[in-house]
Amino acid sequence: MPTILITGASSGIGKATALRFQTEGWNVIATMRDPAGSDLRDLERILIARLDVTDPASITDAVTRGTDHFGAIDVLLNNAGYGAYGPLEAFSTDRIRRQFDTNVIGLLDVTKGVLPQMRARRAGTIVNISSIGGQITFPLGSLYHGTKFAVEGLSEALHYELEPLGIRVRIVEPGMIRTDFGGRSFDFAMRDDLSDYGPTAEAMGRLFGRLASNPSTPDVVSDVIWKAVNAPDGQLRFRAGPDAAELLDRRKNEDDDTFINGIKALMAG
Repeated sequence: MPTILITGASSGIGKATALRFQTEGWNVIATMRDPAGSDLRDLERILIARLDVTDPASITDAVTRGTDHFGAIDVLLNNAGYGAYGPLEAFSTDRIRRQFDTNVIGLLDVTKGVLPQMRARRAGTIVNISSIGGQITFPLGSLYHGTKFAVEGLSEALHYELEPLGIRVRIVEPGMIRTDFGGRSFDFAMRDDLSDYGPTAEAMGRLFGRLASNPSTPDVVSDVIWKAVNAPDGQLRFRAGPDAAELLDRRKNEDDDTFINGIKALMAG
């Protein structure tokens, strides 16, 4: 039976995907920064492994453990990540690096960790979780959107690079999802001396409140991931959630001024 390795599987989209693939009869390597107490360990065909995408040694260990336990890794789901929002001036260089190290460099390092075995077999699928925020932007999101635009670009380039080797690349673009993105997966920065940005921060709150009024569940995304892994054709991008379809269609069909003014209208009080 095939095997999937999932990063960020402790909750949200990662956990929902682990459960979906396990239910479908797959082997699952469910990785997370802190595996202690994960209830996934009680399920058959699931191996829990520690993996911090910013720790190369943990990546090597998790890939080795998973391969030794189940054999070849057929699918990699790069799901781990978080969102940093706030004025650019409010972020230290260390916090800027942490955002890119987690969402971009970590994704690349995990991908490099599984590519040798996929290349040797001339088979495999890599699914990268992007976001509607990889195609459109919201206020105070220069760091988060910078990372997700990077995920879109590197994934498309890898699509060309790996397809001749029998390795498929898929991008999944969720809209607003009912996850912990606003809790431990959200890093908001502001300082008292940056009050000039206060009105924009308030507008961002209104925008997020309106966009997140009816979020999809993580199961919606796991269903799309299942579809992306099993799609027989060469489709690269898969949208997850009705809001993702609506906003990405608008971004595609409207010019910059029209779309940006539409976002500003949602920010208005």
